[in-house]
Amino acid sequence: MDLIGIIDKLKKERDLSDSEWKALLETEDAEVFSYLSSCAREIRESIYGKAVFIRGLIEFTNYCKNGCYYCGINCKNTNADRYRLTDEQILACVREGYELGFRTFVLQGGEDPYFTDDKIVSLVRAIKEMHPDCAVTLSIGEKSEESYRAYFEAGADRYLLRHETASPEHYKKLHPENLSWDNRMNCLKTLRKIGYQVGCGLMVGSPYQTMDDLIADLRFISGFKPDMCGIGPFIPHKDTIFKDEPAGTLQMTLKLLSIIRILVPDVLLPATTALGTIDPTGREQGLKHGANVVMPNLSPTNVREKYSLYDGKICMDSESAECIKCLAARVATAGYEIVVDRGDHKNA
Repeated sequence: MDLIGIIDKLKKERDLSDSEWKALLETEDAEVFSYLSSCAREIRESIYGKAVFIRGLIEFTNYCKNGCYYCGINCKNTNADRYRLTDEQILACVREGYELGFRTFVLQGGEDPYFTDDKIVSLVRAIKEMHPDCAVTLSIGEKSEESYRAYFEAGADRYLLRHETASPEHYKKLHPENLSWDNRMNCLKTLRKIGYQVGCGLMVGSPYQTMDDLIADLRFISGFKPDMCGIGPFIPHKDTIFKDEPAGTLQMTLKLLSIIRILVPDVLLPATTALGTIDPTGREQGLKHGANVVMPNLSPTNVREKYSLYDGKICMDSESAECIKCLAARVATAGYEIVVDRGDHKNA
């Protein structure tokens, strides 16, 4: 099968047959891999140039009501050292981040009932009042349409909610019965309807994931056309039932980054912390395969280790200023540059 020709077809048609998808996903041909990444870079640079957008990540609570089987902060993990940041701590992270050049802040946490809609609304408003030129992204899970609207009306600009898998059967293998694939998908549709810039995404190499599942994911992403798409390798956590499962691979993650860039040319595509965790140059390689976003951690250093979704997470103890300086140098080695910008989607 002519895989170079298949990549050219993908660029034109944004889809492939099942057999073509499998051939492309399964190949280990270095020439094909190189051509795929060069196509992704060309598309990325034609739209966003050499700019890499930074998002200041604030992990404000590791309490979660859910028992997702893969996650280190799931409610069943009695070994987790739980914490919640105060409003003052969160706003201090924002102030520090603004001085370092961040113009987007991502509030990420478990689905923590303590943080009611009123609390989230108050936080969003406070950040927007402090820095009206900044974007606020929320990543706090499944909520009602009423809740999503309240956050949006308070000033939240973006919402990250990984779809995790486009296969209902696969979803059931990763989650307890009280969590629903249909609800996950409905949340994404609701966020889009309200007017958020919306991010979906998946874990590469998650337990029970098949090639058919990945093909379904790629077709979902192509059809949904997310503003953002967060993909990273699955990494097991020692306190979950998947502790002995293998991690997702660097090569498959990079391949999928390139494919997603081709499928959704203007997508904002992070080179994730998980990618940097499985390989010391993972994030730099991600940028060379179509990614254009990085998300340094602005959380207080004394809580970073507690926000343990998976084992071995990098950048646990470096101060924010030190971290961004190091990251800027790493980005430069990949041939790109960090910019002080909200980094909105082109159609926002």
